[in-house]
Amino acid sequence: MINKEKFEFLDHPADVYIKAYGASLPELYENAGLALFETMTDTTLVEPLKKFSIEAEGFDLENLLYRWLEELLYVYYSHNVMCSRVIVERIEITRREDCFMYTIKGACYGEEFDPRKHEARVEVKAVTYHLMKIIKDEEGWKAYFVLDI
Repeated sequence: MINKEKFEFLDHPADVYIKAYGASLPELYENAGLALFETMTDTTLVEPLKKFSIEAEGFDLENLLYRWLEELLYVYYSHNVMCSRVIVERIEITRREDCFMYTIKGACYGEEFDPRKHEARVEVKAVTYHLMKIIKDEEGWKAYFVLDI
């Protein structure tokens, strides 16, 4: 992959618009997850002290990304944990009756948010489908998505 960035923030009038990169599909989902947490804090200051297993299922790659990010956001809201490391262990595609289902399994690592240690940026309220798309080109995978703040 030519572009060595993991993600970048794009212009959006009201919310956070992100473009994530990956040489592979698992790397793309890892970088999208990291971008979610980077929206809320400086992840370089977050120690990977606690591990949370993450699993999601979707009917296509965009739905899988949406649900993956929702599960990561759930870690923050249910445990008050910011993550600095997101790992995809595997992505599987299975046929169910007349459709395909995508399953992603992985983990995120972080620590409880402490305002004395961690920078408070914006709080992400939800993941959205607005402007969401995943593409593959000669440089690798790219995902575009908007986070509601």
